[in-house]
Amino acid sequence: MFALLSRGRCSPIGVDIGSQSVKLLQLSADGTSVHEAVRWEIAPAPSADAALRDRQVAEAIRAATAGRRFRGRDAVFCVGPEQLFVQNIRVPATTATDLNRVVRSEAAGRLPFSSEEAEIRFLPAAEVRQGDSVKREVIVLACHRPVLQRMLDIAEQTRLRPVAIDVEPTALLRCYAKQFRRDDDRQRRLMLVSIGASATRVVIARGTEVLLIKYIDFGGRQLDAAVAHHLEMSIDEAAALRRHNGDRRADQRDPEVARSIHEACRPALDRLASELALCVRYYSVTFRGQPLAQIVLGGGEAQQSIADWLSSHLGVPCELGNPLRCCRQATLPGRIGQWDVAMGLALKELN
Repeated sequence: MFALLSRGRCSPIGVDIGSQSVKLLQLSADGTSVHEAVRWEIAPAPSADAALRDRQVAEAIRAATAGRRFRGRDAVFCVGPEQLFVQNIRVPATTATDLNRVVRSEAAGRLPFSSEEAEIRFLPAAEVRQGDSVKREVIVLACHRPVLQRMLDIAEQTRLRPVAIDVEPTALLRCYAKQFRRDDDRQRRLMLVSIGASATRVVIARGTEVLLIKYIDFGGRQLDAAVAHHLEMSIDEAAALRRHNGDRRADQRDPEVARSIHEACRPALDRLASELALCVRYYSVTFRGQPLAQIVLGGGEAQQSIADWLSSHLGVPCELGNPLRCCRQATLPGRIGQWDVAMGLALKELN
């Protein structure tokens, strides 16, 4: 999003920095196989000190790459929900040159930081009718330049060479758009939902055309807190119990434990479904026409039980996403959905 790229024998290393871990993934030059991938936990920060947090991230990346087969130093980093301003706005339909000026002028008054210290990009969504006039719906993406500088400083500490800094939602779409091979697939309206540890990314798109981007304050941490409160245990114990139960096959789970976890998480999942329903409503009202065909669920918290829950509550078929579907004989540790952003980052140079 914020830089030009160079080409090498392998893809750049996609560096997905989450709230609890970093995930690094590199593809073959043609993007059909995983060359190397690793996930590394980030040490919990004892304070909100940004400099300390950056050092911990850099240490995690250095540890993750040590002794691995990553080829070259080119890497694509990305900014996350705490660092990115995202907003759908409507502006008069106009020429491309005027659209750039109008969008930047409109966005300047909405940013939580000075527009002179911001990197601003926008994605044209579609023309929409507002009353008797036709407007252009665009998605504004902005980042405070000091945040980008911090990202570059982290890269320097790890000796990686940042060839681009992307954003999670476009990386997520790039990951799954690679799987849209038929013309019919490219015309279907999909909602991509990626649930991480601290936030949920939502992208509604038609093929590679983005229509809506939204972050929801919901993730694994809220589910851990709900289980801890319901079962009167510590957060760490609740996290371990929930993950141990979720990663086992359905026929190997303790029914009583599974029932207790479900009861504890139900209010939080109801809130997620309500937030997603608002996204669907905004899409339906704004972009009238073809309804949503499917929800694709990804992220580290993606489970079949959550996919079934969302499908029943939203009335839209929901399936678990597989970021590696287009890769040959790819197997990676942990839940496959957690690699969606890192895959999209690694694909950036190959598009």
